[in-house]
Amino acid sequence: MNFYYTAPSNEAFEDMKRAAQTIWSGYDDPYKTEKLDRIKDMGNVGDNFMYLFAMFDPQNQQKIMQLLTKETLESVMERLRAGGSHDHTL
Repeated sequence: MNFYYTAPSNEAFEDMKRAAQTIWSGYDDPYKTEKLDRIKDMGNVGDNFMYLFAMFDPQNQQKIMQLLTKETLESVMERLRAGGSHDHTL
C-alpha cells in the first residue's frame, strides 16, 4: 500500500486536526459548521490525516503548514512525496 494512505502517529493526527479546526473556524456559517462537523469525530485511520490537509486550497495549505509542529509537517511531506506530488516545497 502507498505510504500516503498510512495513518501517522496519534500526535501528528491530532496536531493536523487542531490546525484544520483553526482554519475552518475562521470561515462563516454554514460552511464553517459543515466542515467542523465533518472532522469532529474523525479518527486516525487510513488517509484521514491527508484528507484533513487536502480539504484546503493551496493558500490554506500553506497556512495549515505554519500551524503544524515540525514532526507533523515532516509526516505531511513524506506522504506528499509518496503520493507522487513533487510540487510541494517549503
